[in-house]
Amino acid sequence: MSASAGSGGAQSRQYRYYEFVMAAFVTVLICANLIGPAKIAQVELPLVGTLVFGAAVLFFPISYVFGDVLTEVYGYARARRVIWAGFAGLAFASFMASVVVALPPAPFWKNQEAYEIAFGTAWRVAGASMIAYFCGEFVNSYVLAKMKIATAGRWLWTRTIGSTIAGEAVDSALFYPLAFYGTGIIPEDRLLQVMAFQFVAKVLVEIAFTPLTYKLVAFLKRAEHEDYYDRATDFNPFALKA
Repeated sequence: MSASAGSGGAQSRQYRYYEFVMAAFVTVLICANLIGPAKIAQVELPLVGTLVFGAAVLFFPISYVFGDVLTEVYGYARARRVIWAGFAGLAFASFMASVVVALPPAPFWKNQEAYEIAFGTAWRVAGASMIAYFCGEFVNSYVLAKMKIATAGRWLWTRTIGSTIAGEAVDSALFYPLAFYGTGIIPEDRLLQVMAFQFVAKVLVEIAFTPLTYKLVAFLKRAEHEDYYDRATDFNPFALKA
């Protein structure tokens, strides 16, 4: 296994599984944003009581798991390309959903209202989601890359959880005010409560996935003979060079 550092030759290597991790990341991201938000779930938990939450909260943190894996194994620059791919995919999915919902339905097709509920996300919400995703994922990747250097590659769990706390905090702090403040959908006096619950829930999901993250990182490092350290990396989020 190589412990690559810096930029240039090490990053021009070809990898066996990088594209598969990218595809998994983009798939989870689009599904979590397109399928999950339309449903509000409620469960009864012992000692906790009734919990009401958006279904996407169970799956969106998985994108952070893949973001952690990408940065840990392949480095920030390659994770950056995947984040941009996810942003493009999310933008197209939002555009396609708005076009399909806006198309006039055939007279015999009686499912327009249900379709609008499931896929008719307002552009304000879609825009807030893309901005929050973009900022949160880059914060997550940056923090993990810097923590890896600071810890000399030890204590992976501190990086995956620490970077997720930072990334999800940025994501939640941006998304909910941008999407709902002043709309009346979420009362303003409840907005902070909703943000806090969603943030905690997403971090807990990340913690629950920590054993799987360890196994996936270990497998990829062995298979790719790569363990990248971003000691000389350009952390500009708008650069696409890997």
